[in-house]
Amino acid sequence: MLVFGLLVWFTMTFVWPLIREAMDEREQKITDGLAAAEKGQSDLRQAGVETEKIIGDARDQARDILSKANSRANDIVEEARSEGEVEKRKRLDSAESEIEVEVNRARDELRQQVAAIAISGAEKVLSREIDEAAHRDLLDRLAAEL
Repeated sequence: MLVFGLLVWFTMTFVWPLIREAMDEREQKITDGLAAAEKGQSDLRQAGVETEKIIGDARDQARDILSKANSRANDIVEEARSEGEVEKRKRLDSAESEIEVEVNRARDELRQQVAAIAISGAEKVLSREIDEAAHRDLLDRLAAEL
């Protein structure tokens, strides 16, 4: 019993403090590891929230950019359409002017041809009749009407 008591005393005095110190260190490491894991989980959740916020902001920004691009595209289409209308109006006006010029030129040519025919007819009439003054008056009125 004395040896057993001595063994218990020796163990409690010299061995037990070393075992207890190792157990306390191990317990502290485990506690620190659990705290670090909890902090890591918290940081991961916070990073997930921030990531979702950043992704949401990026989506909003992408929608805004897309909306602006669509708006600009519509503006460009409208601008091109209005420029096309202006160009069409210019070409129509130019074509109408050319048509009017051609019509006037054709009328002038027609008048000249009618006048030439009238003069030819008048010459034939004059060659048969002698009243040159009456015929000249008639030809002048005819030329004025044309």
